[in-house]
Amino acid sequence: MVIDTTSEIKAIARYIRTSPFKVRRVLDQIRGKSYQEALILLEFMPYRACEPIVKVLRSAVANAEHNAGLDKSKLVVSQAYADQGPVLKRFRPRAQGRAYQIRKPTCHITVVVAPLLEN
Repeated sequence: MVIDTTSEIKAIARYIRTSPFKVRRVLDQIRGKSYQEALILLEFMPYRACEPIVKVLRSAVANAEHNAGLDKSKLVVSQAYADQGPVLKRFRPRAQGRAYQIRKPTCHITVVVAPLLEN
């Protein structure tokens, strides 16, 4: 399998309210798979992080079709990664007037698709 890295198309979803660790667990499963195979995997995985990843994957494929004129049946997920976004800091009341900090992480999901070269 030879991937054409010169015509990579990407899509980014920013400020997704999920931990990047939970998203990376799913992205590791679809990296290197074809578009159709990745969609099937994401559809049947039991994780909540699959929903925003499907949106980003579909956006990347739409970008490839519309902007570069590529066929979606020949696209492969060449790169998929999640970077940490800003952390929302909230406070919860605790006993005896104390406050307990709650950290609500966000992440930026990037999916890059590239066409599969024919031998």
